[in-house]
Amino acid sequence: MAKKKTAYRRVVLKLSGEALQNTEKGFGIDAGVLLNIAEQLKDARSLGLEIAVVVGAGNIFRAASTIGRAIERVTADYMGMLATVINALALQDALEKIGVHTRVQTAIDMQELAEPYIRRKAVRHLEKGRIIIFAGGTGNPYFTTDTAAALRAIEINADIILKATKVDGVYSDDPIKNKKAKKFNELSYIEVVNKNLKVMDRTAVTLCMENNLPIIVFDLFKKGNIKKVIQGEKIGTLVK
Repeated sequence: MAKKKTAYRRVVLKLSGEALQNTEKGFGIDAGVLLNIAEQLKDARSLGLEIAVVVGAGNIFRAASTIGRAIERVTADYMGMLATVINALALQDALEKIGVHTRVQTAIDMQELAEPYIRRKAVRHLEKGRIIIFAGGTGNPYFTTDTAAALRAIEINADIILKATKVDGVYSDDPIKNKKAKKFNELSYIEVVNKNLKVMDRTAVTLCMENNLPIIVFDLFKKGNIKKVIQGEKIGTLVK
């Protein structure tokens, strides 16, 4: 594949589970949303970019709503990991339906469904032009998929983490609830931690800071935004 101009060589895209759901129904996987994300990834891949994706599980299972009431934290976290595999398989199918070679790798062994996570194999897939979807979080309870995204990005030597959200960057408060919330165009890792801004969890931000891995937070639902980000357009919020 002939490479065109991109600002990065290899990226990790962090998708929340909520990014895959129908906004009206508020749960599950929406076919239209899934195909839209797949098409955006195909466009980005056509530029020669190496793409890995880390998916969340909030559209299927929200551990926080059950912990302490009916299910222990460790069990709830493992259930969330299983839900990320469902999302990863759905995204894989959507990508392959439009001709994009894709592999799912899981942190928990599920040989009948996906490959186990092996760093060298993941890197080889990327070099061959395949999109990798990392599922199962880190494979350990008490760690979020944000932390999984930071960890995998560091392991595969990604240039940046692209954190896809429902808003166009990081704000001082929830911009939907507070119209006076201030948008930040650029932040340092320390500012994110000290201001308790909802970019990624603290463990993930700390990992990125210690390894000089930048993060861009941007609006996934504005058509073409993934392509714009990887071509270096100034959208969203840069954390470095």
